[in-house]
Amino acid sequence: MSPAPTGKLSTTRTLVDWLVLLESRHPLGVDGIELGLERVTTVKATLRQTETCPVILVAGTNGKGSCCAMLEGVLRNAGYRVGLYTSPHLLRYNERVRVDASAVSDAVLCAAFAKVEQARGDTYLSYFEFGTLAAWEVFTDAALDVVILEVGLGGRLDATNIYRASCTLVTTIDLDHQAFLGDTREAIGFEKAGIFRPGVTAICGDAKPPQSLLNHAKQIGALLRVLGQDFGYMPQEQQWQYWSFRDVAGRREVARRSSMAYPGLRGANQLANAASVLAVLDALAGVLPVAMKDVRQGLHELSLAGRFQVLPGRPVKVLDVAHNPHAARVLAENLSGMGFHRRTWAVFGVMADKDIDGIIDAVHQQVTDWLPCELPGRRAASTNSLVALLGARNLTVAGPCADVAAAMRFATDHANLDDRILVFGSFLTVAAALKFLDRSI
Repeated sequence: MSPAPTGKLSTTRTLVDWLVLLESRHPLGVDGIELGLERVTTVKATLRQTETCPVILVAGTNGKGSCCAMLEGVLRNAGYRVGLYTSPHLLRYNERVRVDASAVSDAVLCAAFAKVEQARGDTYLSYFEFGTLAAWEVFTDAALDVVILEVGLGGRLDATNIYRASCTLVTTIDLDHQAFLGDTREAIGFEKAGIFRPGVTAICGDAKPPQSLLNHAKQIGALLRVLGQDFGYMPQEQQWQYWSFRDVAGRREVARRSSMAYPGLRGANQLANAASVLAVLDALAGVLPVAMKDVRQGLHELSLAGRFQVLPGRPVKVLDVAHNPHAARVLAENLSGMGFHRRTWAVFGVMADKDIDGIIDAVHQQVTDWLPCELPGRRAASTNSLVALLGARNLTVAGPCADVAAAMRFATDHANLDDRILVFGSFLTVAAALKFLDRSI
């Protein structure tokens, strides 16, 4: 792609102006994905960006956002100034860049965007690359104690991978974004293992990682620790226990942390995420010591929109950004653990390039009435295509809807108090539902 023109930009440009500009530079707008480190590395050097505090880099098919939120919560409770960069956002771009648990202001983001725009010269940057560099500018000015970066896509060629990590975490590895990462867990595992560093602790929160990940860690000399082998968790009545192996005087000994309250984030998968987070904190204990009271409080007080988010009231509403079969299977497991609900109305919007068949197959036993709807953007699956896939399985389509708002309106009009309304399939689906319900995050 040829470089975009760099004409001098007004100092009064708003955040909306900036985002429109960045979207316009790619034929697919914000949906445009261009992996590679050459461009973003060049501009990083021009900006003279350096790592002045520990950096935690988090990749994985699912669970990245939860682990990042847990790390932020625990480290904040321990008194550290924390920068957190995540994607995508639900309601406002500002959600992507947080300092001390607060989304930064439009003015701060605009100033950072202006710095990146001036530094890039004729170098083309994708929407995500530009945003990543701008987030680092924000963090540099904030004088932080630790930075947490969530990988956008894959790992090896993701823009976040230009920063030197003090510890890396890969959560789960499963099929998603196959057009960019490969069609097998082995191929995807290799891409995600690309965030590992020689001599740096690498945490893997997948109990059965692909051999490609294990091989890459060994080849480069990363200090790999795997869930279920080097650390893990044990559910207990109303509590849970974290355990990890450590070498003491040439012997492998087990250390345990018991009487842990369950994380504030709902779902059985959150114990694996919490154990992975504790493994990261163990690895960084020499530079970021954390007391157990801060771990307990940081995990317990968490909330994160769209991750098996159960809203109060009747009928109960469940919001989940699950957008691939692995996440959908976890969602189905969590739904089955809820109390009895007479009917479940599923507001379902998804992108066309996802494994829609796999998502439906994973969840359909928990749903009685489907409300397929179309999302904004050229990548979205049409309502008609979703109706066809559901009909091929003889599933009940209660009312095909033009958009999420129409589906939410239908669900709230028809659901009884003892029913359940499920919203899932994409970040965009959850975002639209939150707007319909007039809820912030």
